Amino acid sequence: MSQRSLSRLQLHDLHLAQGHRAVLEHVEGDFQPGAITALVGANGAGKSTLIQAIMGELRPIKGKVVCTVPRERRAWLPQQLALDLTFPMSVEELVMTGSWPSHGAFKGYCAAHYRKGREIMARLGISHLAHRPLGELSGGQRQRALIGRTLMQEAELLLLDEPFSNVDSETVDILIRILRQMADEGATIIVVLHDMDHLRQLADEVLMLNGGHGRWVSPSALTHQQTPAQVVPFTIGGRHAGSA
Repeated sequence: MSQRSLSRLQLHDLHLAQGHRAVLEHVEGDFQPGAITALVGANGAGKSTLIQAIMGELRPIKGKVVCTVPRERRAWLPQQLALDLTFPMSVEELVMTGSWPSHGAFKGYCAAHYRKGREIMARLGISHLAHRPLGELSGGQRQRALIGRTLMQEAELLLLDEPFSNVDSETVDILIRILRQMADEGATIIVVLHDMDHLRQLADEVLMLNGGHGRWVSPSALTHQQTPAQVVPFTIGGRHAGSA
C-alpha cells in the first residue's frame, strides 16, 4: 500500500479564491497520520484560506480536498484573539465542550465525561484553574484550556493557528509535548508557525505558501537566516506532487 493511500487528508490540484481574488493555485500534497506539518508563509500568503478549505468552509474553484476524517473528529484551534473573553465560561466548561461534536451540545455529561475532563486538565497542569473564568486567565493558561478541548474531542485532524503566540515558555513546552503525543497516537496535525525554533522542535514536514503556490520543504532546510524565498522546494519521500 502506498503512503499516499494511507493519508486521510489530500490536496489535489487545489485552486482557492477569496471573492474574485485568486489566492492559491495548483496546491498538491497529502498529510500523513502521525505527522505534524508546519504551514508557513508571509501574511496574506493564503494560510487561513487553505485552512478554511481543509475544514470544508471554503469551496475550491478547481481541484479538491479529500478528507476521510469524520467531521466530529476534526478540530480547529484559532488564534486566541478569536475568543470572546467576556463569555462566562470556566476552564472546565471549555474543556468539556470538546465532547459536543460526538456527544451533542444539549445532553448532560456523565461521570465518565467529567473524569476524562479532570484527567486532561491534570495532564495540562490546569486542574487548579478548573473553575476560573476564561477572561481571568493568562494567554498560556487559555491556550492549555483550548488544547484540552481538542483532547476531550479526541481529534484525529487538528489545525492550529500560531498556538505559541503570547504564551509562556512552560506552556510552549507542554503544548509541544502534547502535540507530539497526539501525533504519536495517529493524529494528523497542521500548525501555522512563524518561529523557526518552534518549527524545528515540532515539525515533521513543512508546507510553505509563497506567491500563490505551495512548496513542500524539509524542516532541516530551514535556518534562522533563510526566508521563504530562499528555501528551495523539493519532494519529501516521493509522496508530494512537487511544487506548483
